[in-house]
Amino acid sequence: MLEISEIFNAAAVLKDVARKTAVIPAPKINPESEIYLKTENLQLTGSFKLRGAYYKISQLTDEEKARGVIACSAGNHAQGVALGATHNGIKSLICLPAGAPISKIEATKGYGAEVCLVPGVYDDAYARAVELQQEHGYSFVHPFDDPKVIAGQGTIGLEILEQMPEVQAVIVPIGGGGLISGVAFAIKTLRPDVKVYGVQSTGAPSMAASLKEGKLCHLNDVSTIADGIAVKEPGVNTFEMCNRYVDEVVTVSDDEIAAAILALLEQQKLVAEGAGAVAVAAAMFNKVPIKGLKTVCLVSGGNIDVNTLSRVITRGLNKSGRNYTFIIDMPDKPGQLSGVCSVIGEKGGNILSVTHERINSSSAINGCTIRLELESRDADHIAEIREALSEAGYNVLN
Repeated sequence: MLEISEIFNAAAVLKDVARKTAVIPAPKINPESEIYLKTENLQLTGSFKLRGAYYKISQLTDEEKARGVIACSAGNHAQGVALGATHNGIKSLICLPAGAPISKIEATKGYGAEVCLVPGVYDDAYARAVELQQEHGYSFVHPFDDPKVIAGQGTIGLEILEQMPEVQAVIVPIGGGGLISGVAFAIKTLRPDVKVYGVQSTGAPSMAASLKEGKLCHLNDVSTIADGIAVKEPGVNTFEMCNRYVDEVVTVSDDEIAAAILALLEQQKLVAEGAGAVAVAAAMFNKVPIKGLKTVCLVSGGNIDVNTLSRVITRGLNKSGRNYTFIIDMPDKPGQLSGVCSVIGEKGGNILSVTHERINSSSAINGCTIRLELESRDADHIAEIREALSEAGYNVLN
């Protein structure tokens, strides 16, 4: 289906179009490993998707280009197709899920595409795109299950091997599987000793489930903050390639993804969307065996909606122990709240808010419950504060 020569050809086509994104060290992500980041979130359009979309469009015949192109996307492929089509003077129509981040919808329009919003998720947008393609004769640019698209994404694998010849493991996000298929094929063809691991969200594990069952699996529902990889069913081609070239596929939770986004912001000054951070989450929470290995995490995209980013940061703070809410049951008498605040202050906690409840069915008649939201250093700091409160005689419920 795919030859390594195709990926080298894609690299030549993309040389003056796509950025050769940097591979940078990230020593704090997992101190037991030597972690590096392939920063495709800094790619033009904010995602790796430009590579596959542009290469596919460049290989269309003049007749196919004249008909215009249609695509479906959760947002990033849409921008890649829009830019590629506009750059080549081709009309483009993109079907996006109606729930796609506003920033991705507006960016797609900004690159010159006509946008059709479809209720539901990526798979619903795909079904609508197929209908419109058949109705109007557009040339279809599949977001992942196309050899030319896979070849374009595979150029990232070539760059990783060139930029970091000593690499021992590569961790790659998986939605439909186009990215990891290209990257894994390129790396395993040229360096079969390098491990390639795939990562999905626990709320959308279509490839993980398919590989486990040994056949394509269709998920009835997907739910994850990583909208870019919320795919109900992987591709036929990508499933076969993952089965052949990928060493293992694991999953990470939304809380772990949020913690990874926060770590990238704080430690690396990088903005990543949910799908872009799953590889980092896998490394942070030891989901793959990379202890002692020189490992590249592919940060695949940075197109996160600002409102979503705010909520994700809050989740990330909670997951990493930087925010915590204590619930304390105590007698309702003068000085109690002051005593609690004093203990927390002595231990270095910063109180953000206090809620005092006198009417609570779980409290004694002369008791009350207080909720204190704190800023803390980490999980160990929370445990230290909890122990100090208990030693001071306070009944800590949470």
